[in-house]
Order: sequence, then structure tokens, then C-alpha cells
Amino acid sequence: MENNNEKQKVGFYKMFWLFIFGSVAGWFLEVIYTLIFYRTFINHSALVIGPFNVCYGICVCSLTFLLYRFKDKGYIYLFFISFFFGSLLEYIMSWGMEFALGFSAWDYSDMFLNINGRVCLLMSCLWGLLGIVWIKFLYPFFEKMLNKIPKDFGKKLTVALIIFLALDLSLTVSAFGRAKDSGRGVEPHNDYEKFLDKTFNRDYLYNMFNNSWSD
Repeated sequence: MENNNEKQKVGFYKMFWLFIFGSVAGWFLEVIYTLIFYRTFINHSALVIGPFNVCYGICVCSLTFLLYRFKDKGYIYLFFISFFFGSLLEYIMSWGMEFALGFSAWDYSDMFLNINGRVCLLMSCLWGLLGIVWIKFLYPFFEKMLNKIPKDFGKKLTVALIIFLALDLSLTVSAFGRAKDSGRGVEPHNDYEKFLDKTFNRDYLYNMFNNSWSD
């Protein structure tokens, strides 16, 4: 039987579910935002199947890892820690996306006090506030709910989801590569590539990446 200290630890099991929670919650937040302000649906998932905005999942895990040891500190202290590390994380993710895919899903070039369009003062302040709200209010609630799930069932579900996400990632990479070839006029070579052209094609990917993806 688990003791209270074991339940409080932030290990792989908890980090994985933090990632899932952040990815799904981030997807819903982005969808709601674009529906309200742009009156259009944009699938902000980073994977072709499921509502997984991976950037948010990474951010939630990173914020938890960085802030957990400071969770009993004051709000001002937490604000500046979140401000700095959130901005650094956003910059790294923007650079990494551009390095790997050739584009970044966001650009703050027109925003006040931005750095290479990757981070800006407004978003950094939001990171500061988000860190406080997350570690002081949302994370304790998440932890309480997660601890109510039977551990054996939770572990089996974790394995199943890891396998699913691995397959989803593989399919996403294939779809991305096929869309690039399609844009260059390369015809499909097999039934799998024909399937990609009909389902997770260029239009599908344009919508996923907020129309910022290009050949």
C-alpha cells in the first residue's frame, strides 16, 4: 500500500498524465480561442489523431518539474520563476519547431518587447501568472484526482496510451513527409500513401498548424 510520501512524488507515472492533461487542455483552450476570436475551427493538435497539443503538455510537465520544489513560496517569487523559465521554454520550443519542421506555430514579431518573434513581454507575464495558478491551485486538484485512480488500472492505461501515441507520432511523421512530396507533385507509390492523401493530407495539416506550415 502506498504511503503519503509516495503519492506526493512527481515520477514518470504522474508526469505522463500531466503531459496528457496539458496536451488535451491546451487543445481545447486553443480551439475555443480561435472559435471566439476568428470564428473558425482550427485543429491545434500536433498529432493527426486526437486532441494533443504537445507544446502545452511539455509546458505543464516542465512547469511542474521546475515549480514543485517552490510550491510553498510566495506569489511574487513564483511569478518571476515562471516568467523566466516559461519564456525560456517557449523560446526553445519555437526554435526547435523551426529547426525540425521549418516553421514556428507562433510569431510575436509585432508584439512589444519581443525576442526574435519567439517570446514577448505579454506572453512572459502570462507565463508568470500561469505558473502561480498552476502550482498553487490546479496541480493540487489534478494530483488529488489522479490519486483516486486505481494504480494497476492507471498503469495499464498508461502503457496503452504510450503505444497509441507512438503509433500516432509515426503516422504524423508519415503524413507530413507525404504532404511534402505531394506538394512537389510526387504521385503516391502505394495504398498507404493514397490513404494519407485522402485523410491526413495537405489541407488537414494546414489546419493543424494554423496555416503556418509550408513546403
